[in-house]
Amino acid sequence: MAQSQDTAAPKPRTGHYRWTVCALLFFATTINYIDRQVLGILAPTLQTEIGWSELEYGYIVTAFQAAYAIGLLVIGRLMDVFGTKLGYSFAMVIWSVAAMAHALARSAFGFGAARFALGLGESGNFPAAIKTVAEWFPKKERALATGIFNAGSNVGAVVAPLVVPWLTLTYGWYEAFIVTGSIGFIWLIFWFMLYEVPNKSKRVTKEELAYIQSDPPESLEKIPWIRLITYKETWAFMLGKFLTDPIWWFYLYWVPKFLNKEYGLTLETLGLPLIVIYLLADVGSIGGGWLSSAFIKRGWTVNKGRKTAMLICALCVVPIVFASQADSVWMAVALLGLATAAHQGWSANLFTTTSDMFPRRAIGSVVGLGGMAGSVGGMLISTATGLILQLTGSYVYIFILAGSVYLLALVVFQLLVPKLDTIALES
Repeated sequence: MAQSQDTAAPKPRTGHYRWTVCALLFFATTINYIDRQVLGILAPTLQTEIGWSELEYGYIVTAFQAAYAIGLLVIGRLMDVFGTKLGYSFAMVIWSVAAMAHALARSAFGFGAARFALGLGESGNFPAAIKTVAEWFPKKERALATGIFNAGSNVGAVVAPLVVPWLTLTYGWYEAFIVTGSIGFIWLIFWFMLYEVPNKSKRVTKEELAYIQSDPPESLEKIPWIRLITYKETWAFMLGKFLTDPIWWFYLYWVPKFLNKEYGLTLETLGLPLIVIYLLADVGSIGGGWLSSAFIKRGWTVNKGRKTAMLICALCVVPIVFASQADSVWMAVALLGLATAAHQGWSANLFTTTSDMFPRRAIGSVVGLGGMAGSVGGMLISTATGLILQLTGSYVYIFILAGSVYLLALVVFQLLVPKLDTIALES
């Protein structure tokens, strides 16, 4: 009997080295969040030992975000000018040294200075990572790749409460900052060994390179900031970050204090609830990126797929308004976990809209501008949170704000960009 001739031809292999690059971005983002999370975990302990007030703690957090905003204005542009290999390396060195320098602080001012330096260095992570994704992935895979590397932020937030309390209780809080800050130098070894842009990488097959470059070719002309801010698409991304990034900053720096104040969790008992919260956030980061990619692969337009995923995430944040009234610590953890998962899913898709709307040569700058806007928003909410807590001692108003801004941000984004499409930047 003749064999069936309906057997599909085998799909040509394209290679998978781009996912190794994605793994490097994932680990860099993990380290980024370990280093920034240490202070939040140690805040109740340091507040007792150093003696700062709620408002002073707000100022310490604000110092980080002020530097982050300044750094994003500069570093996002440098990533476009000097490239991701050198730019990412420079950022990693700066923030690793700054993280270790926290061990030298003995006052609220000292911690503020260390946080400022940390913010300058850490501001390079996301502009570099988003630009790297745009260089290494075609558009249809970028949301998933962004979700995967962005999941490193949640892994870092999980690793930190596993490691930092143990280091602090065993050796002291000085050593906790030094050990976690030194991890970045290990990453640098692998970065220099494994990373090059696709055209220069010897580990990329011709088939994979063709797949990476399967989107229409783009000009390499650099785009000045002054031109970028004339586009409503830039403002849509910036306002989305301005409204929603501050909520993530609040989770990072105040959730340990919230659980300590409302439920009496100490350094010994804080770890498991924080791990659960950020494991859920990890699921949200990958799931949010996967969701929009799945919609698009099913034939939806990029516009519909991306915005539907963002709407689902925005709706999932809303229950956080009840967190301050939760009857038990695990109910509060469940609400916080859902909200952080939804934020990360939102963030993965919001980041990816930059590569939907802008050519690669402008992405680093646009992400930098958006991150700067998010940091300005973070500065405002950090000082405001410290002031609200000092005056009222209640988290009610803060959680109401956290539950409402994502829907507002999506409305603003939709009004400014009714349809996601790559814009033609004028020369």
